[in-house]
Amino acid sequence: MNSNEETRTVLDHWREAVPDDRLAHLVKDATRALVRGLQMRLTEHDVSFGHWAFLRILWESDGLTQRELSEQAGVQEPTTFSAMKAMEALGYVERKHLPGNKKNMHVFLTRKGKALKKKLVPLAEEINDIGTKGLKPAEIRTARKVLLAIITNLAEDEAHVNNAFDAGALPTHSRERRALSA
Repeated sequence: MNSNEETRTVLDHWREAVPDDRLAHLVKDATRALVRGLQMRLTEHDVSFGHWAFLRILWESDGLTQRELSEQAGVQEPTTFSAMKAMEALGYVERKHLPGNKKNMHVFLTRKGKALKKKLVPLAEEINDIGTKGLKPAEIRTARKVLLAIITNLAEDEAHVNNAFDAGALPTHSRERRALSA
């Protein structure tokens, strides 16, 4: 099945089969479509989607340790290590120890890695524009507000579950979790 057929299948699913399905499924499919659109554009520049996440972080905070980069990207350290090794081979980053600190490996963008920002950021902006085509600015603001609220609510739930787990009283049912957070 090609990309267009897959997209049509997903849209038919949402419009006809389960118009009232869970929001999580809709968010997942929207994310998948946004990622796929960006991946297609990044490929034209020989950049993988996995490297995109690290580049975005380094464009804002160059010189992070590999551990800090892992935390900000939300991935495990071995994943970051492998990505940095590949990105170093491509000439996008260089890894080095800072003087007086042999323990931490810091990651710095090369001139080539920095130059990618001018090429790649417009691609991400283009995908956002395509994804929000036909929406009014107020609708986009509402979507952002709703998604941020969902993220906040789930982060708070995760913190409550982690605290309960640390205390040895992990609730197994959502009502029990809600009671803990009240």
